[in-house]
Amino acid sequence: MTTTATTSTSTSPEMQALKDRLKATWESGDYGHFAKYLEPGALEFLERLAVAPGTRMLDVACGAGQIAIPAARAGVKVTGVDLASNLVEQARARAKAEGLDVRFDQGDAEMLPYEDGSFDLVVSLIGAMFAPRPDRVAAELIRVCRPGGRIVMANWTPEGHVGRMFKVIGKHVPPPPLMASPLQWGDEATVRERLKDGTTQVKVTKRLYPFRYPFGPEEVVEFFREYYGPTNRAFAALDDDARAALRRDLNQLWTENNRATDGTTFVEPEYLEVEAIRG
Repeated sequence: MTTTATTSTSTSPEMQALKDRLKATWESGDYGHFAKYLEPGALEFLERLAVAPGTRMLDVACGAGQIAIPAARAGVKVTGVDLASNLVEQARARAKAEGLDVRFDQGDAEMLPYEDGSFDLVVSLIGAMFAPRPDRVAAELIRVCRPGGRIVMANWTPEGHVGRMFKVIGKHVPPPPLMASPLQWGDEATVRERLKDGTTQVKVTKRLYPFRYPFGPEEVVEFFREYYGPTNRAFAALDDDARAALRRDLNQLWTENNRATDGTTFVEPEYLEVEAIRG
């Protein structure tokens, strides 16, 4: 007998309110525009996956199709799912404009709307790590992958630039108490524990993700504020003085980690690449 999600009816009103808030967060700004500068790193990640044409691939928290679209171009049979309805619509429009056969669904990484073993490859590039209940996410990623298939994630580490950025934001706007820290997905021991049931092996590799912007660190902070949902919502939650303090701290972090010397910005946040084989 196949199922289409783990026990999914036990969502408390408080958790549902958090999920609604997270959906609104990711629908804020314009992630499709924001992610354009992330495409080189996304394509590096996709290239390492070496996905054969015809492979049934699920992209969890697919955004506007950053890896789903290029994978479909290469003949992969792609399904993408994301919590943010506007990003799903962006992804569908991109696929239609290119004449690509890709399915994009609005859905929750904790309750994936697919039957057991539906995919040969389940991937999440900096996405599923932001769902509030990681144990449910892990169970779902494993459930929808066929036996012998691969589950591959890329998750920001706590020590890397983006991990530090979230800690700076959390100092000014404390995260919801019901939500596990997304950065735990970037900790090797935690990931191995979460994926141990249902997988035969877990391989982890620390990598660097290239962030290149043709403008300086202070403009990068403003770009994040305008287009990146979590930063957008953090600034919106503060008064003018608190906003100025958050901007100051973020400017300092981006300036400190900037390796460019020509007025542009080049930062390499660390992430944990995780590959597991479904048992």
